[in-house]
Amino acid sequence: MNARRLAATAFATVLAATGLLAATTSGAYAAPTGCTYTLDPVPGEHGASSYCSGGTGQHRIVVMEKHFLPEVGLLACDGPWVSAGQTSYTRIPYHPIVQIRIDTR
Repeated sequence: MNARRLAATAFATVLAATGLLAATTSGAYAAPTGCTYTLDPVPGEHGASSYCSGGTGQHRIVVMEKHFLPEVGLLACDGPWVSAGQTSYTRIPYHPIVQIRIDTR
């Protein structure tokens, strides 16, 4: 077998394996859907939670707050990564809320 044919065969094999790998892993990490968040979900605590009703990936709640001392800056309070169908919860201090978001992966 000459070198050109060997190189072409090796390239085709790598290309096919890469395509197969991409096809099998893309569905495994589908982003969660139907995501919502709430503030103060636990009575007597100051916190936030996120819940995603569909999908197969993970999500978490993230709350950005502005500290009352300007030199401290922003505080990021994030909950744990959980699967869709579970609740991600984080306690948050009593500072002005700048942003609430749900991260997904």
